[in-house]
Order: sequence, then C-alpha cells, then structure tokens
Amino acid sequence: MAGGSSGRSVVARALDVLTALDGHPDGLPLAELARRSGLPLSTAHRLAGDLVAHQVLERLPDRRYVVGRRLWRLGLLARVQVELREAALPFMQDLYEATRENVHLAVRDDTAALYLERIHGHGSVPVVSRAGGRLPLHATGVGKVLLAHAPRDVVARVVAALERCTPYTITEPGRLLRELAEARRRGHARTAQEMTLGSCSVAVPVRAADGAVVAALGLVVATHRDPERHVTALRVAAGGISRVLARP
Repeated sequence: MAGGSSGRSVVARALDVLTALDGHPDGLPLAELARRSGLPLSTAHRLAGDLVAHQVLERLPDRRYVVGRRLWRLGLLARVQVELREAALPFMQDLYEATRENVHLAVRDDTAALYLERIHGHGSVPVVSRAGGRLPLHATGVGKVLLAHAPRDVVARVVAALERCTPYTITEPGRLLRELAEARRRGHARTAQEMTLGSCSVAVPVRAADGAVVAALGLVVATHRDPERHVTALRVAAGGISRVLARP
C-alpha cells in the first residue's frame, strides 16, 4: 500500500500508532498518540479511527485510545505466549499455592522484561507488573536474571541508560555488573525495593533443552519477608517448566 508523501506504508504508520501505546496500559489521548508516533495529528486521527473500526484499538468515553480486543486476542497467539504460558501455568499455580506470593513469568524483550503471566491473591503485596506489561531489566528480579544471561550488546545498552525507579534502584554500572555476575554464579537474582517501595523479589532462570535461558520465574514479596527462602521452590518449578518445554 502506498504511504503518501511520507513514503512509508499505511501498515508501517499504523504500527507506529500501536507502538506509541507501549507502556501506557491506560491509553493515550489523540494528541499524545500523534506525538509519540511521530505522525501528523490528522494522520494519527485517521489511522486511529480505522484501527478502532477493526477493534484493534478502543476509544474510551474520555477520548483516550487503548489496545482493543482483537489485538489482545491476536497477541495471545504469539508462539512465546502460547508455549511458555501453557508449560508454566501449572507450576506457577503450584508455586502460588505453596507461597501465597506474587508469581511472575517474564521473557526479555530487547532491553525490557516482558511479563507473560502473573498469579497473585488478595493477600499478596501490591505490584506494578501486569501480563503483557514491560518493566526495566535492571530493577526487577526476573529482569536481572534475563539481563545476567543476555548478549553483551544488550547489557551494554542497559548499563548505559540506567534509570532510577526508586531511591533504592541500582544505577551504578559497576555495582549492577557485579550483581549480574553473582546472579549467574548462584543461579538466582534478587531485588530490594528497586522497582516498588515496600517489596522485594527473587527470580531464577527457565532454560530450554540446550541450556539457553528462555525466561525467568520470580516471586515478589513484602520487604519484611525473606524472599530467598523460596529459592528452592522456584528452582523446582523452573525445572518443571524446562522439562515440559524439552518434550518433543
């Protein structure tokens, strides 16, 4: 399809609109959607209207645009979503029953942790993560596991742009690199109020049959509890997921 004076296709510009919503689960008004997508207001308005008509976006009563049902359903068909979630959910449920803490499953999405699934209860400490959401690798337990096993160029990009999420977030490159090396050595990573005040986390890697780290499984608990007492349970659950993934 022709892309008009910009020379870019309609599909490419529609993807710009959708990408602008990344990290904004509560949606964006049209002007902000246009700004973040780098499109003229009139173009963003036309594309957003088309996407709403096809249920890819939804327009709320207050005129914010959010991800629509059709896009959400299509996202559930993604290979990483289907295979990992199906393999992990029974073990995540067992882990929640044993600990009554927030259970997270995440994969690396470039320089962020993409949360595939979360199980929590009324008694769990409040967290900012959600299924389908992305959080910084350097400030989350699952993120540190994924970063510890990421390619060097990814680590370099993360270390070069460390953001402070709370007063306790590690933003000193040398200190973070030492923590990543320690996470590889001991087989788990942890955080203490680095993403959310009042909570800490611990996470372990989930490996494929060839030993490659394909995901991270973690727990988030209140700071007055010791998350490391759950490391053994996490490793057992992660091992179970790995065995299911390795089946022919």
